Amino acid sequence: MKNRVTVTIAGQEYTLVATEDQGYMEKVAAHVDTQMKQVLDQAKVSLVDGAVLTALNVADEYFKEVEASENLRRQLKEYLEEATKLKMELSEAKREIFKLQNQKK
Repeated sequence: MKNRVTVTIAGQEYTLVATEDQGYMEKVAAHVDTQMKQVLDQAKVSLVDGAVLTALNVADEYFKEVEASENLRRQLKEYLEEATKLKMELSEAKREIFKLQNQKK
C-alpha cells in the first residue's frame, strides 16, 4: 500500500508517495532538510545548487556507510572462520584427551 506524506524541505512543501510508513518518510525528509539547511547556511548558494551539494553529501555518507558495512561483514566472516577453526581444534584436542585417558586404563 502506498502512503502519501507532505513534508517540508528547505521551506518548500513536497508530497511523497512511498510504500514506507509515514514516520520513516518524515525521518528521511527531516534528514534531507537538515542537510539542506546546513549547505544553504554555509555556502550561500541557490536552492538548486544547495540541492546538488546536499545530494553529494548524502551520497558521500551513503558510500562511506556501505564501505563500513562491507568491512564489518568481512571482519565478521573472518571471526566466524576463526571460530570454526577453533571449534575443530577443540574437538581434536578433546579426542586426543579421550584417547590418552583410555590408554592409561
